[in-house]
Amino acid sequence: MSKWVFLRGLMRETRHWGKFPELFRSMVPEADITLLDLPGNGSLHALKSPMRVEQMTDSCRRQLLSQHIAPPYYLLALSLGGMVATDWAARYPDEVDGCVLLNTSLRPVSPFYRRLRPRNYPALLALGLLGLHKRNVGRQESLLLRLTSNQCAQQAEVLADWISYQRDHPVTYRNALRQLCAAIRYRAPAHAPPPPLLILASGADRLIDPRCSQQLAHRWQASLATQASAGHDLPLDAGHWVAEQVRDWLASSSHASW
Repeated sequence: MSKWVFLRGLMRETRHWGKFPELFRSMVPEADITLLDLPGNGSLHALKSPMRVEQMTDSCRRQLLSQHIAPPYYLLALSLGGMVATDWAARYPDEVDGCVLLNTSLRPVSPFYRRLRPRNYPALLALGLLGLHKRNVGRQESLLLRLTSNQCAQQAEVLADWISYQRDHPVTYRNALRQLCAAIRYRAPAHAPPPPLLILASGADRLIDPRCSQQLAHRWQASLATQASAGHDLPLDAGHWVAEQVRDWLASSSHASW
C-alpha cells in the first residue's frame, strides 16, 4: 500500500472531494488515502487560517503525525492545496514520494491576471458582499459552484451537499480572506521540488487560466495532461479522468513503490 494525502483548496473541506476518493481507490487500489482539512476549513473551521502557505503545510504534517501516519506520502492537491503540496515537496522532499497538482497557479511563474481571471472579479466581489452570512449560504455556494464547475446545471445534489457543509462547518469571511492572502503571498521555489510531479489542468477552467499549469510544467519539466471540458474543480467535473491519469502516471514511472 502507498499512503496518499488529498488536499483541497480555498474555503473547501474534505467532504468537497465527494465521490472522488472512492473512485480513486477503484482505479488505484494500492492507495491508502487520508483526507486533510486546512486550518479554518471543515473539521478545523474554528481555527484561524494561517497567513502563510508554509504554516498550512506544517499543520498538515502535524495532523498526520498525530494520527500516527508516517511519511513518505503521495500528495494529490487542488488549487491552494497544490501550493501546500509544492511547499511540502520543496521543504521536506524525503517525506514526499510524488505530487499530483490540479489546476494550481504559482507566483512568479504566472502573472496575477492568469492566476485569477479578471472576469471573475465581480463575482468574487459579490461573494465578499455576501459576507459568508448564514442566510446567504445558498447564494454563496451556488456562486462558488458556478465558478468552479462547468456542469453546475447537473449538480443539484452537489449544491445541496455544499450548502450543508458550510452550515455544518462555516468558513468565516476573515478565514477566507486569510487563505486568499496566503495564496497571493506564496512564491514558488526557483527550481522544481525533487519528488516526481504530475500536473493536471482543466482546459475550460473559468477561474484560473490553464496556461498557469502549462507554464509550470514547462518550467519544471513535469508531466502534464489537460482535460478539455472540465471546470476548476477537476475531480468534480472529470474525476474518472483524473484517477486514470494518476494510474497511468504511476504505471509509467520508475518511482512507483508497489
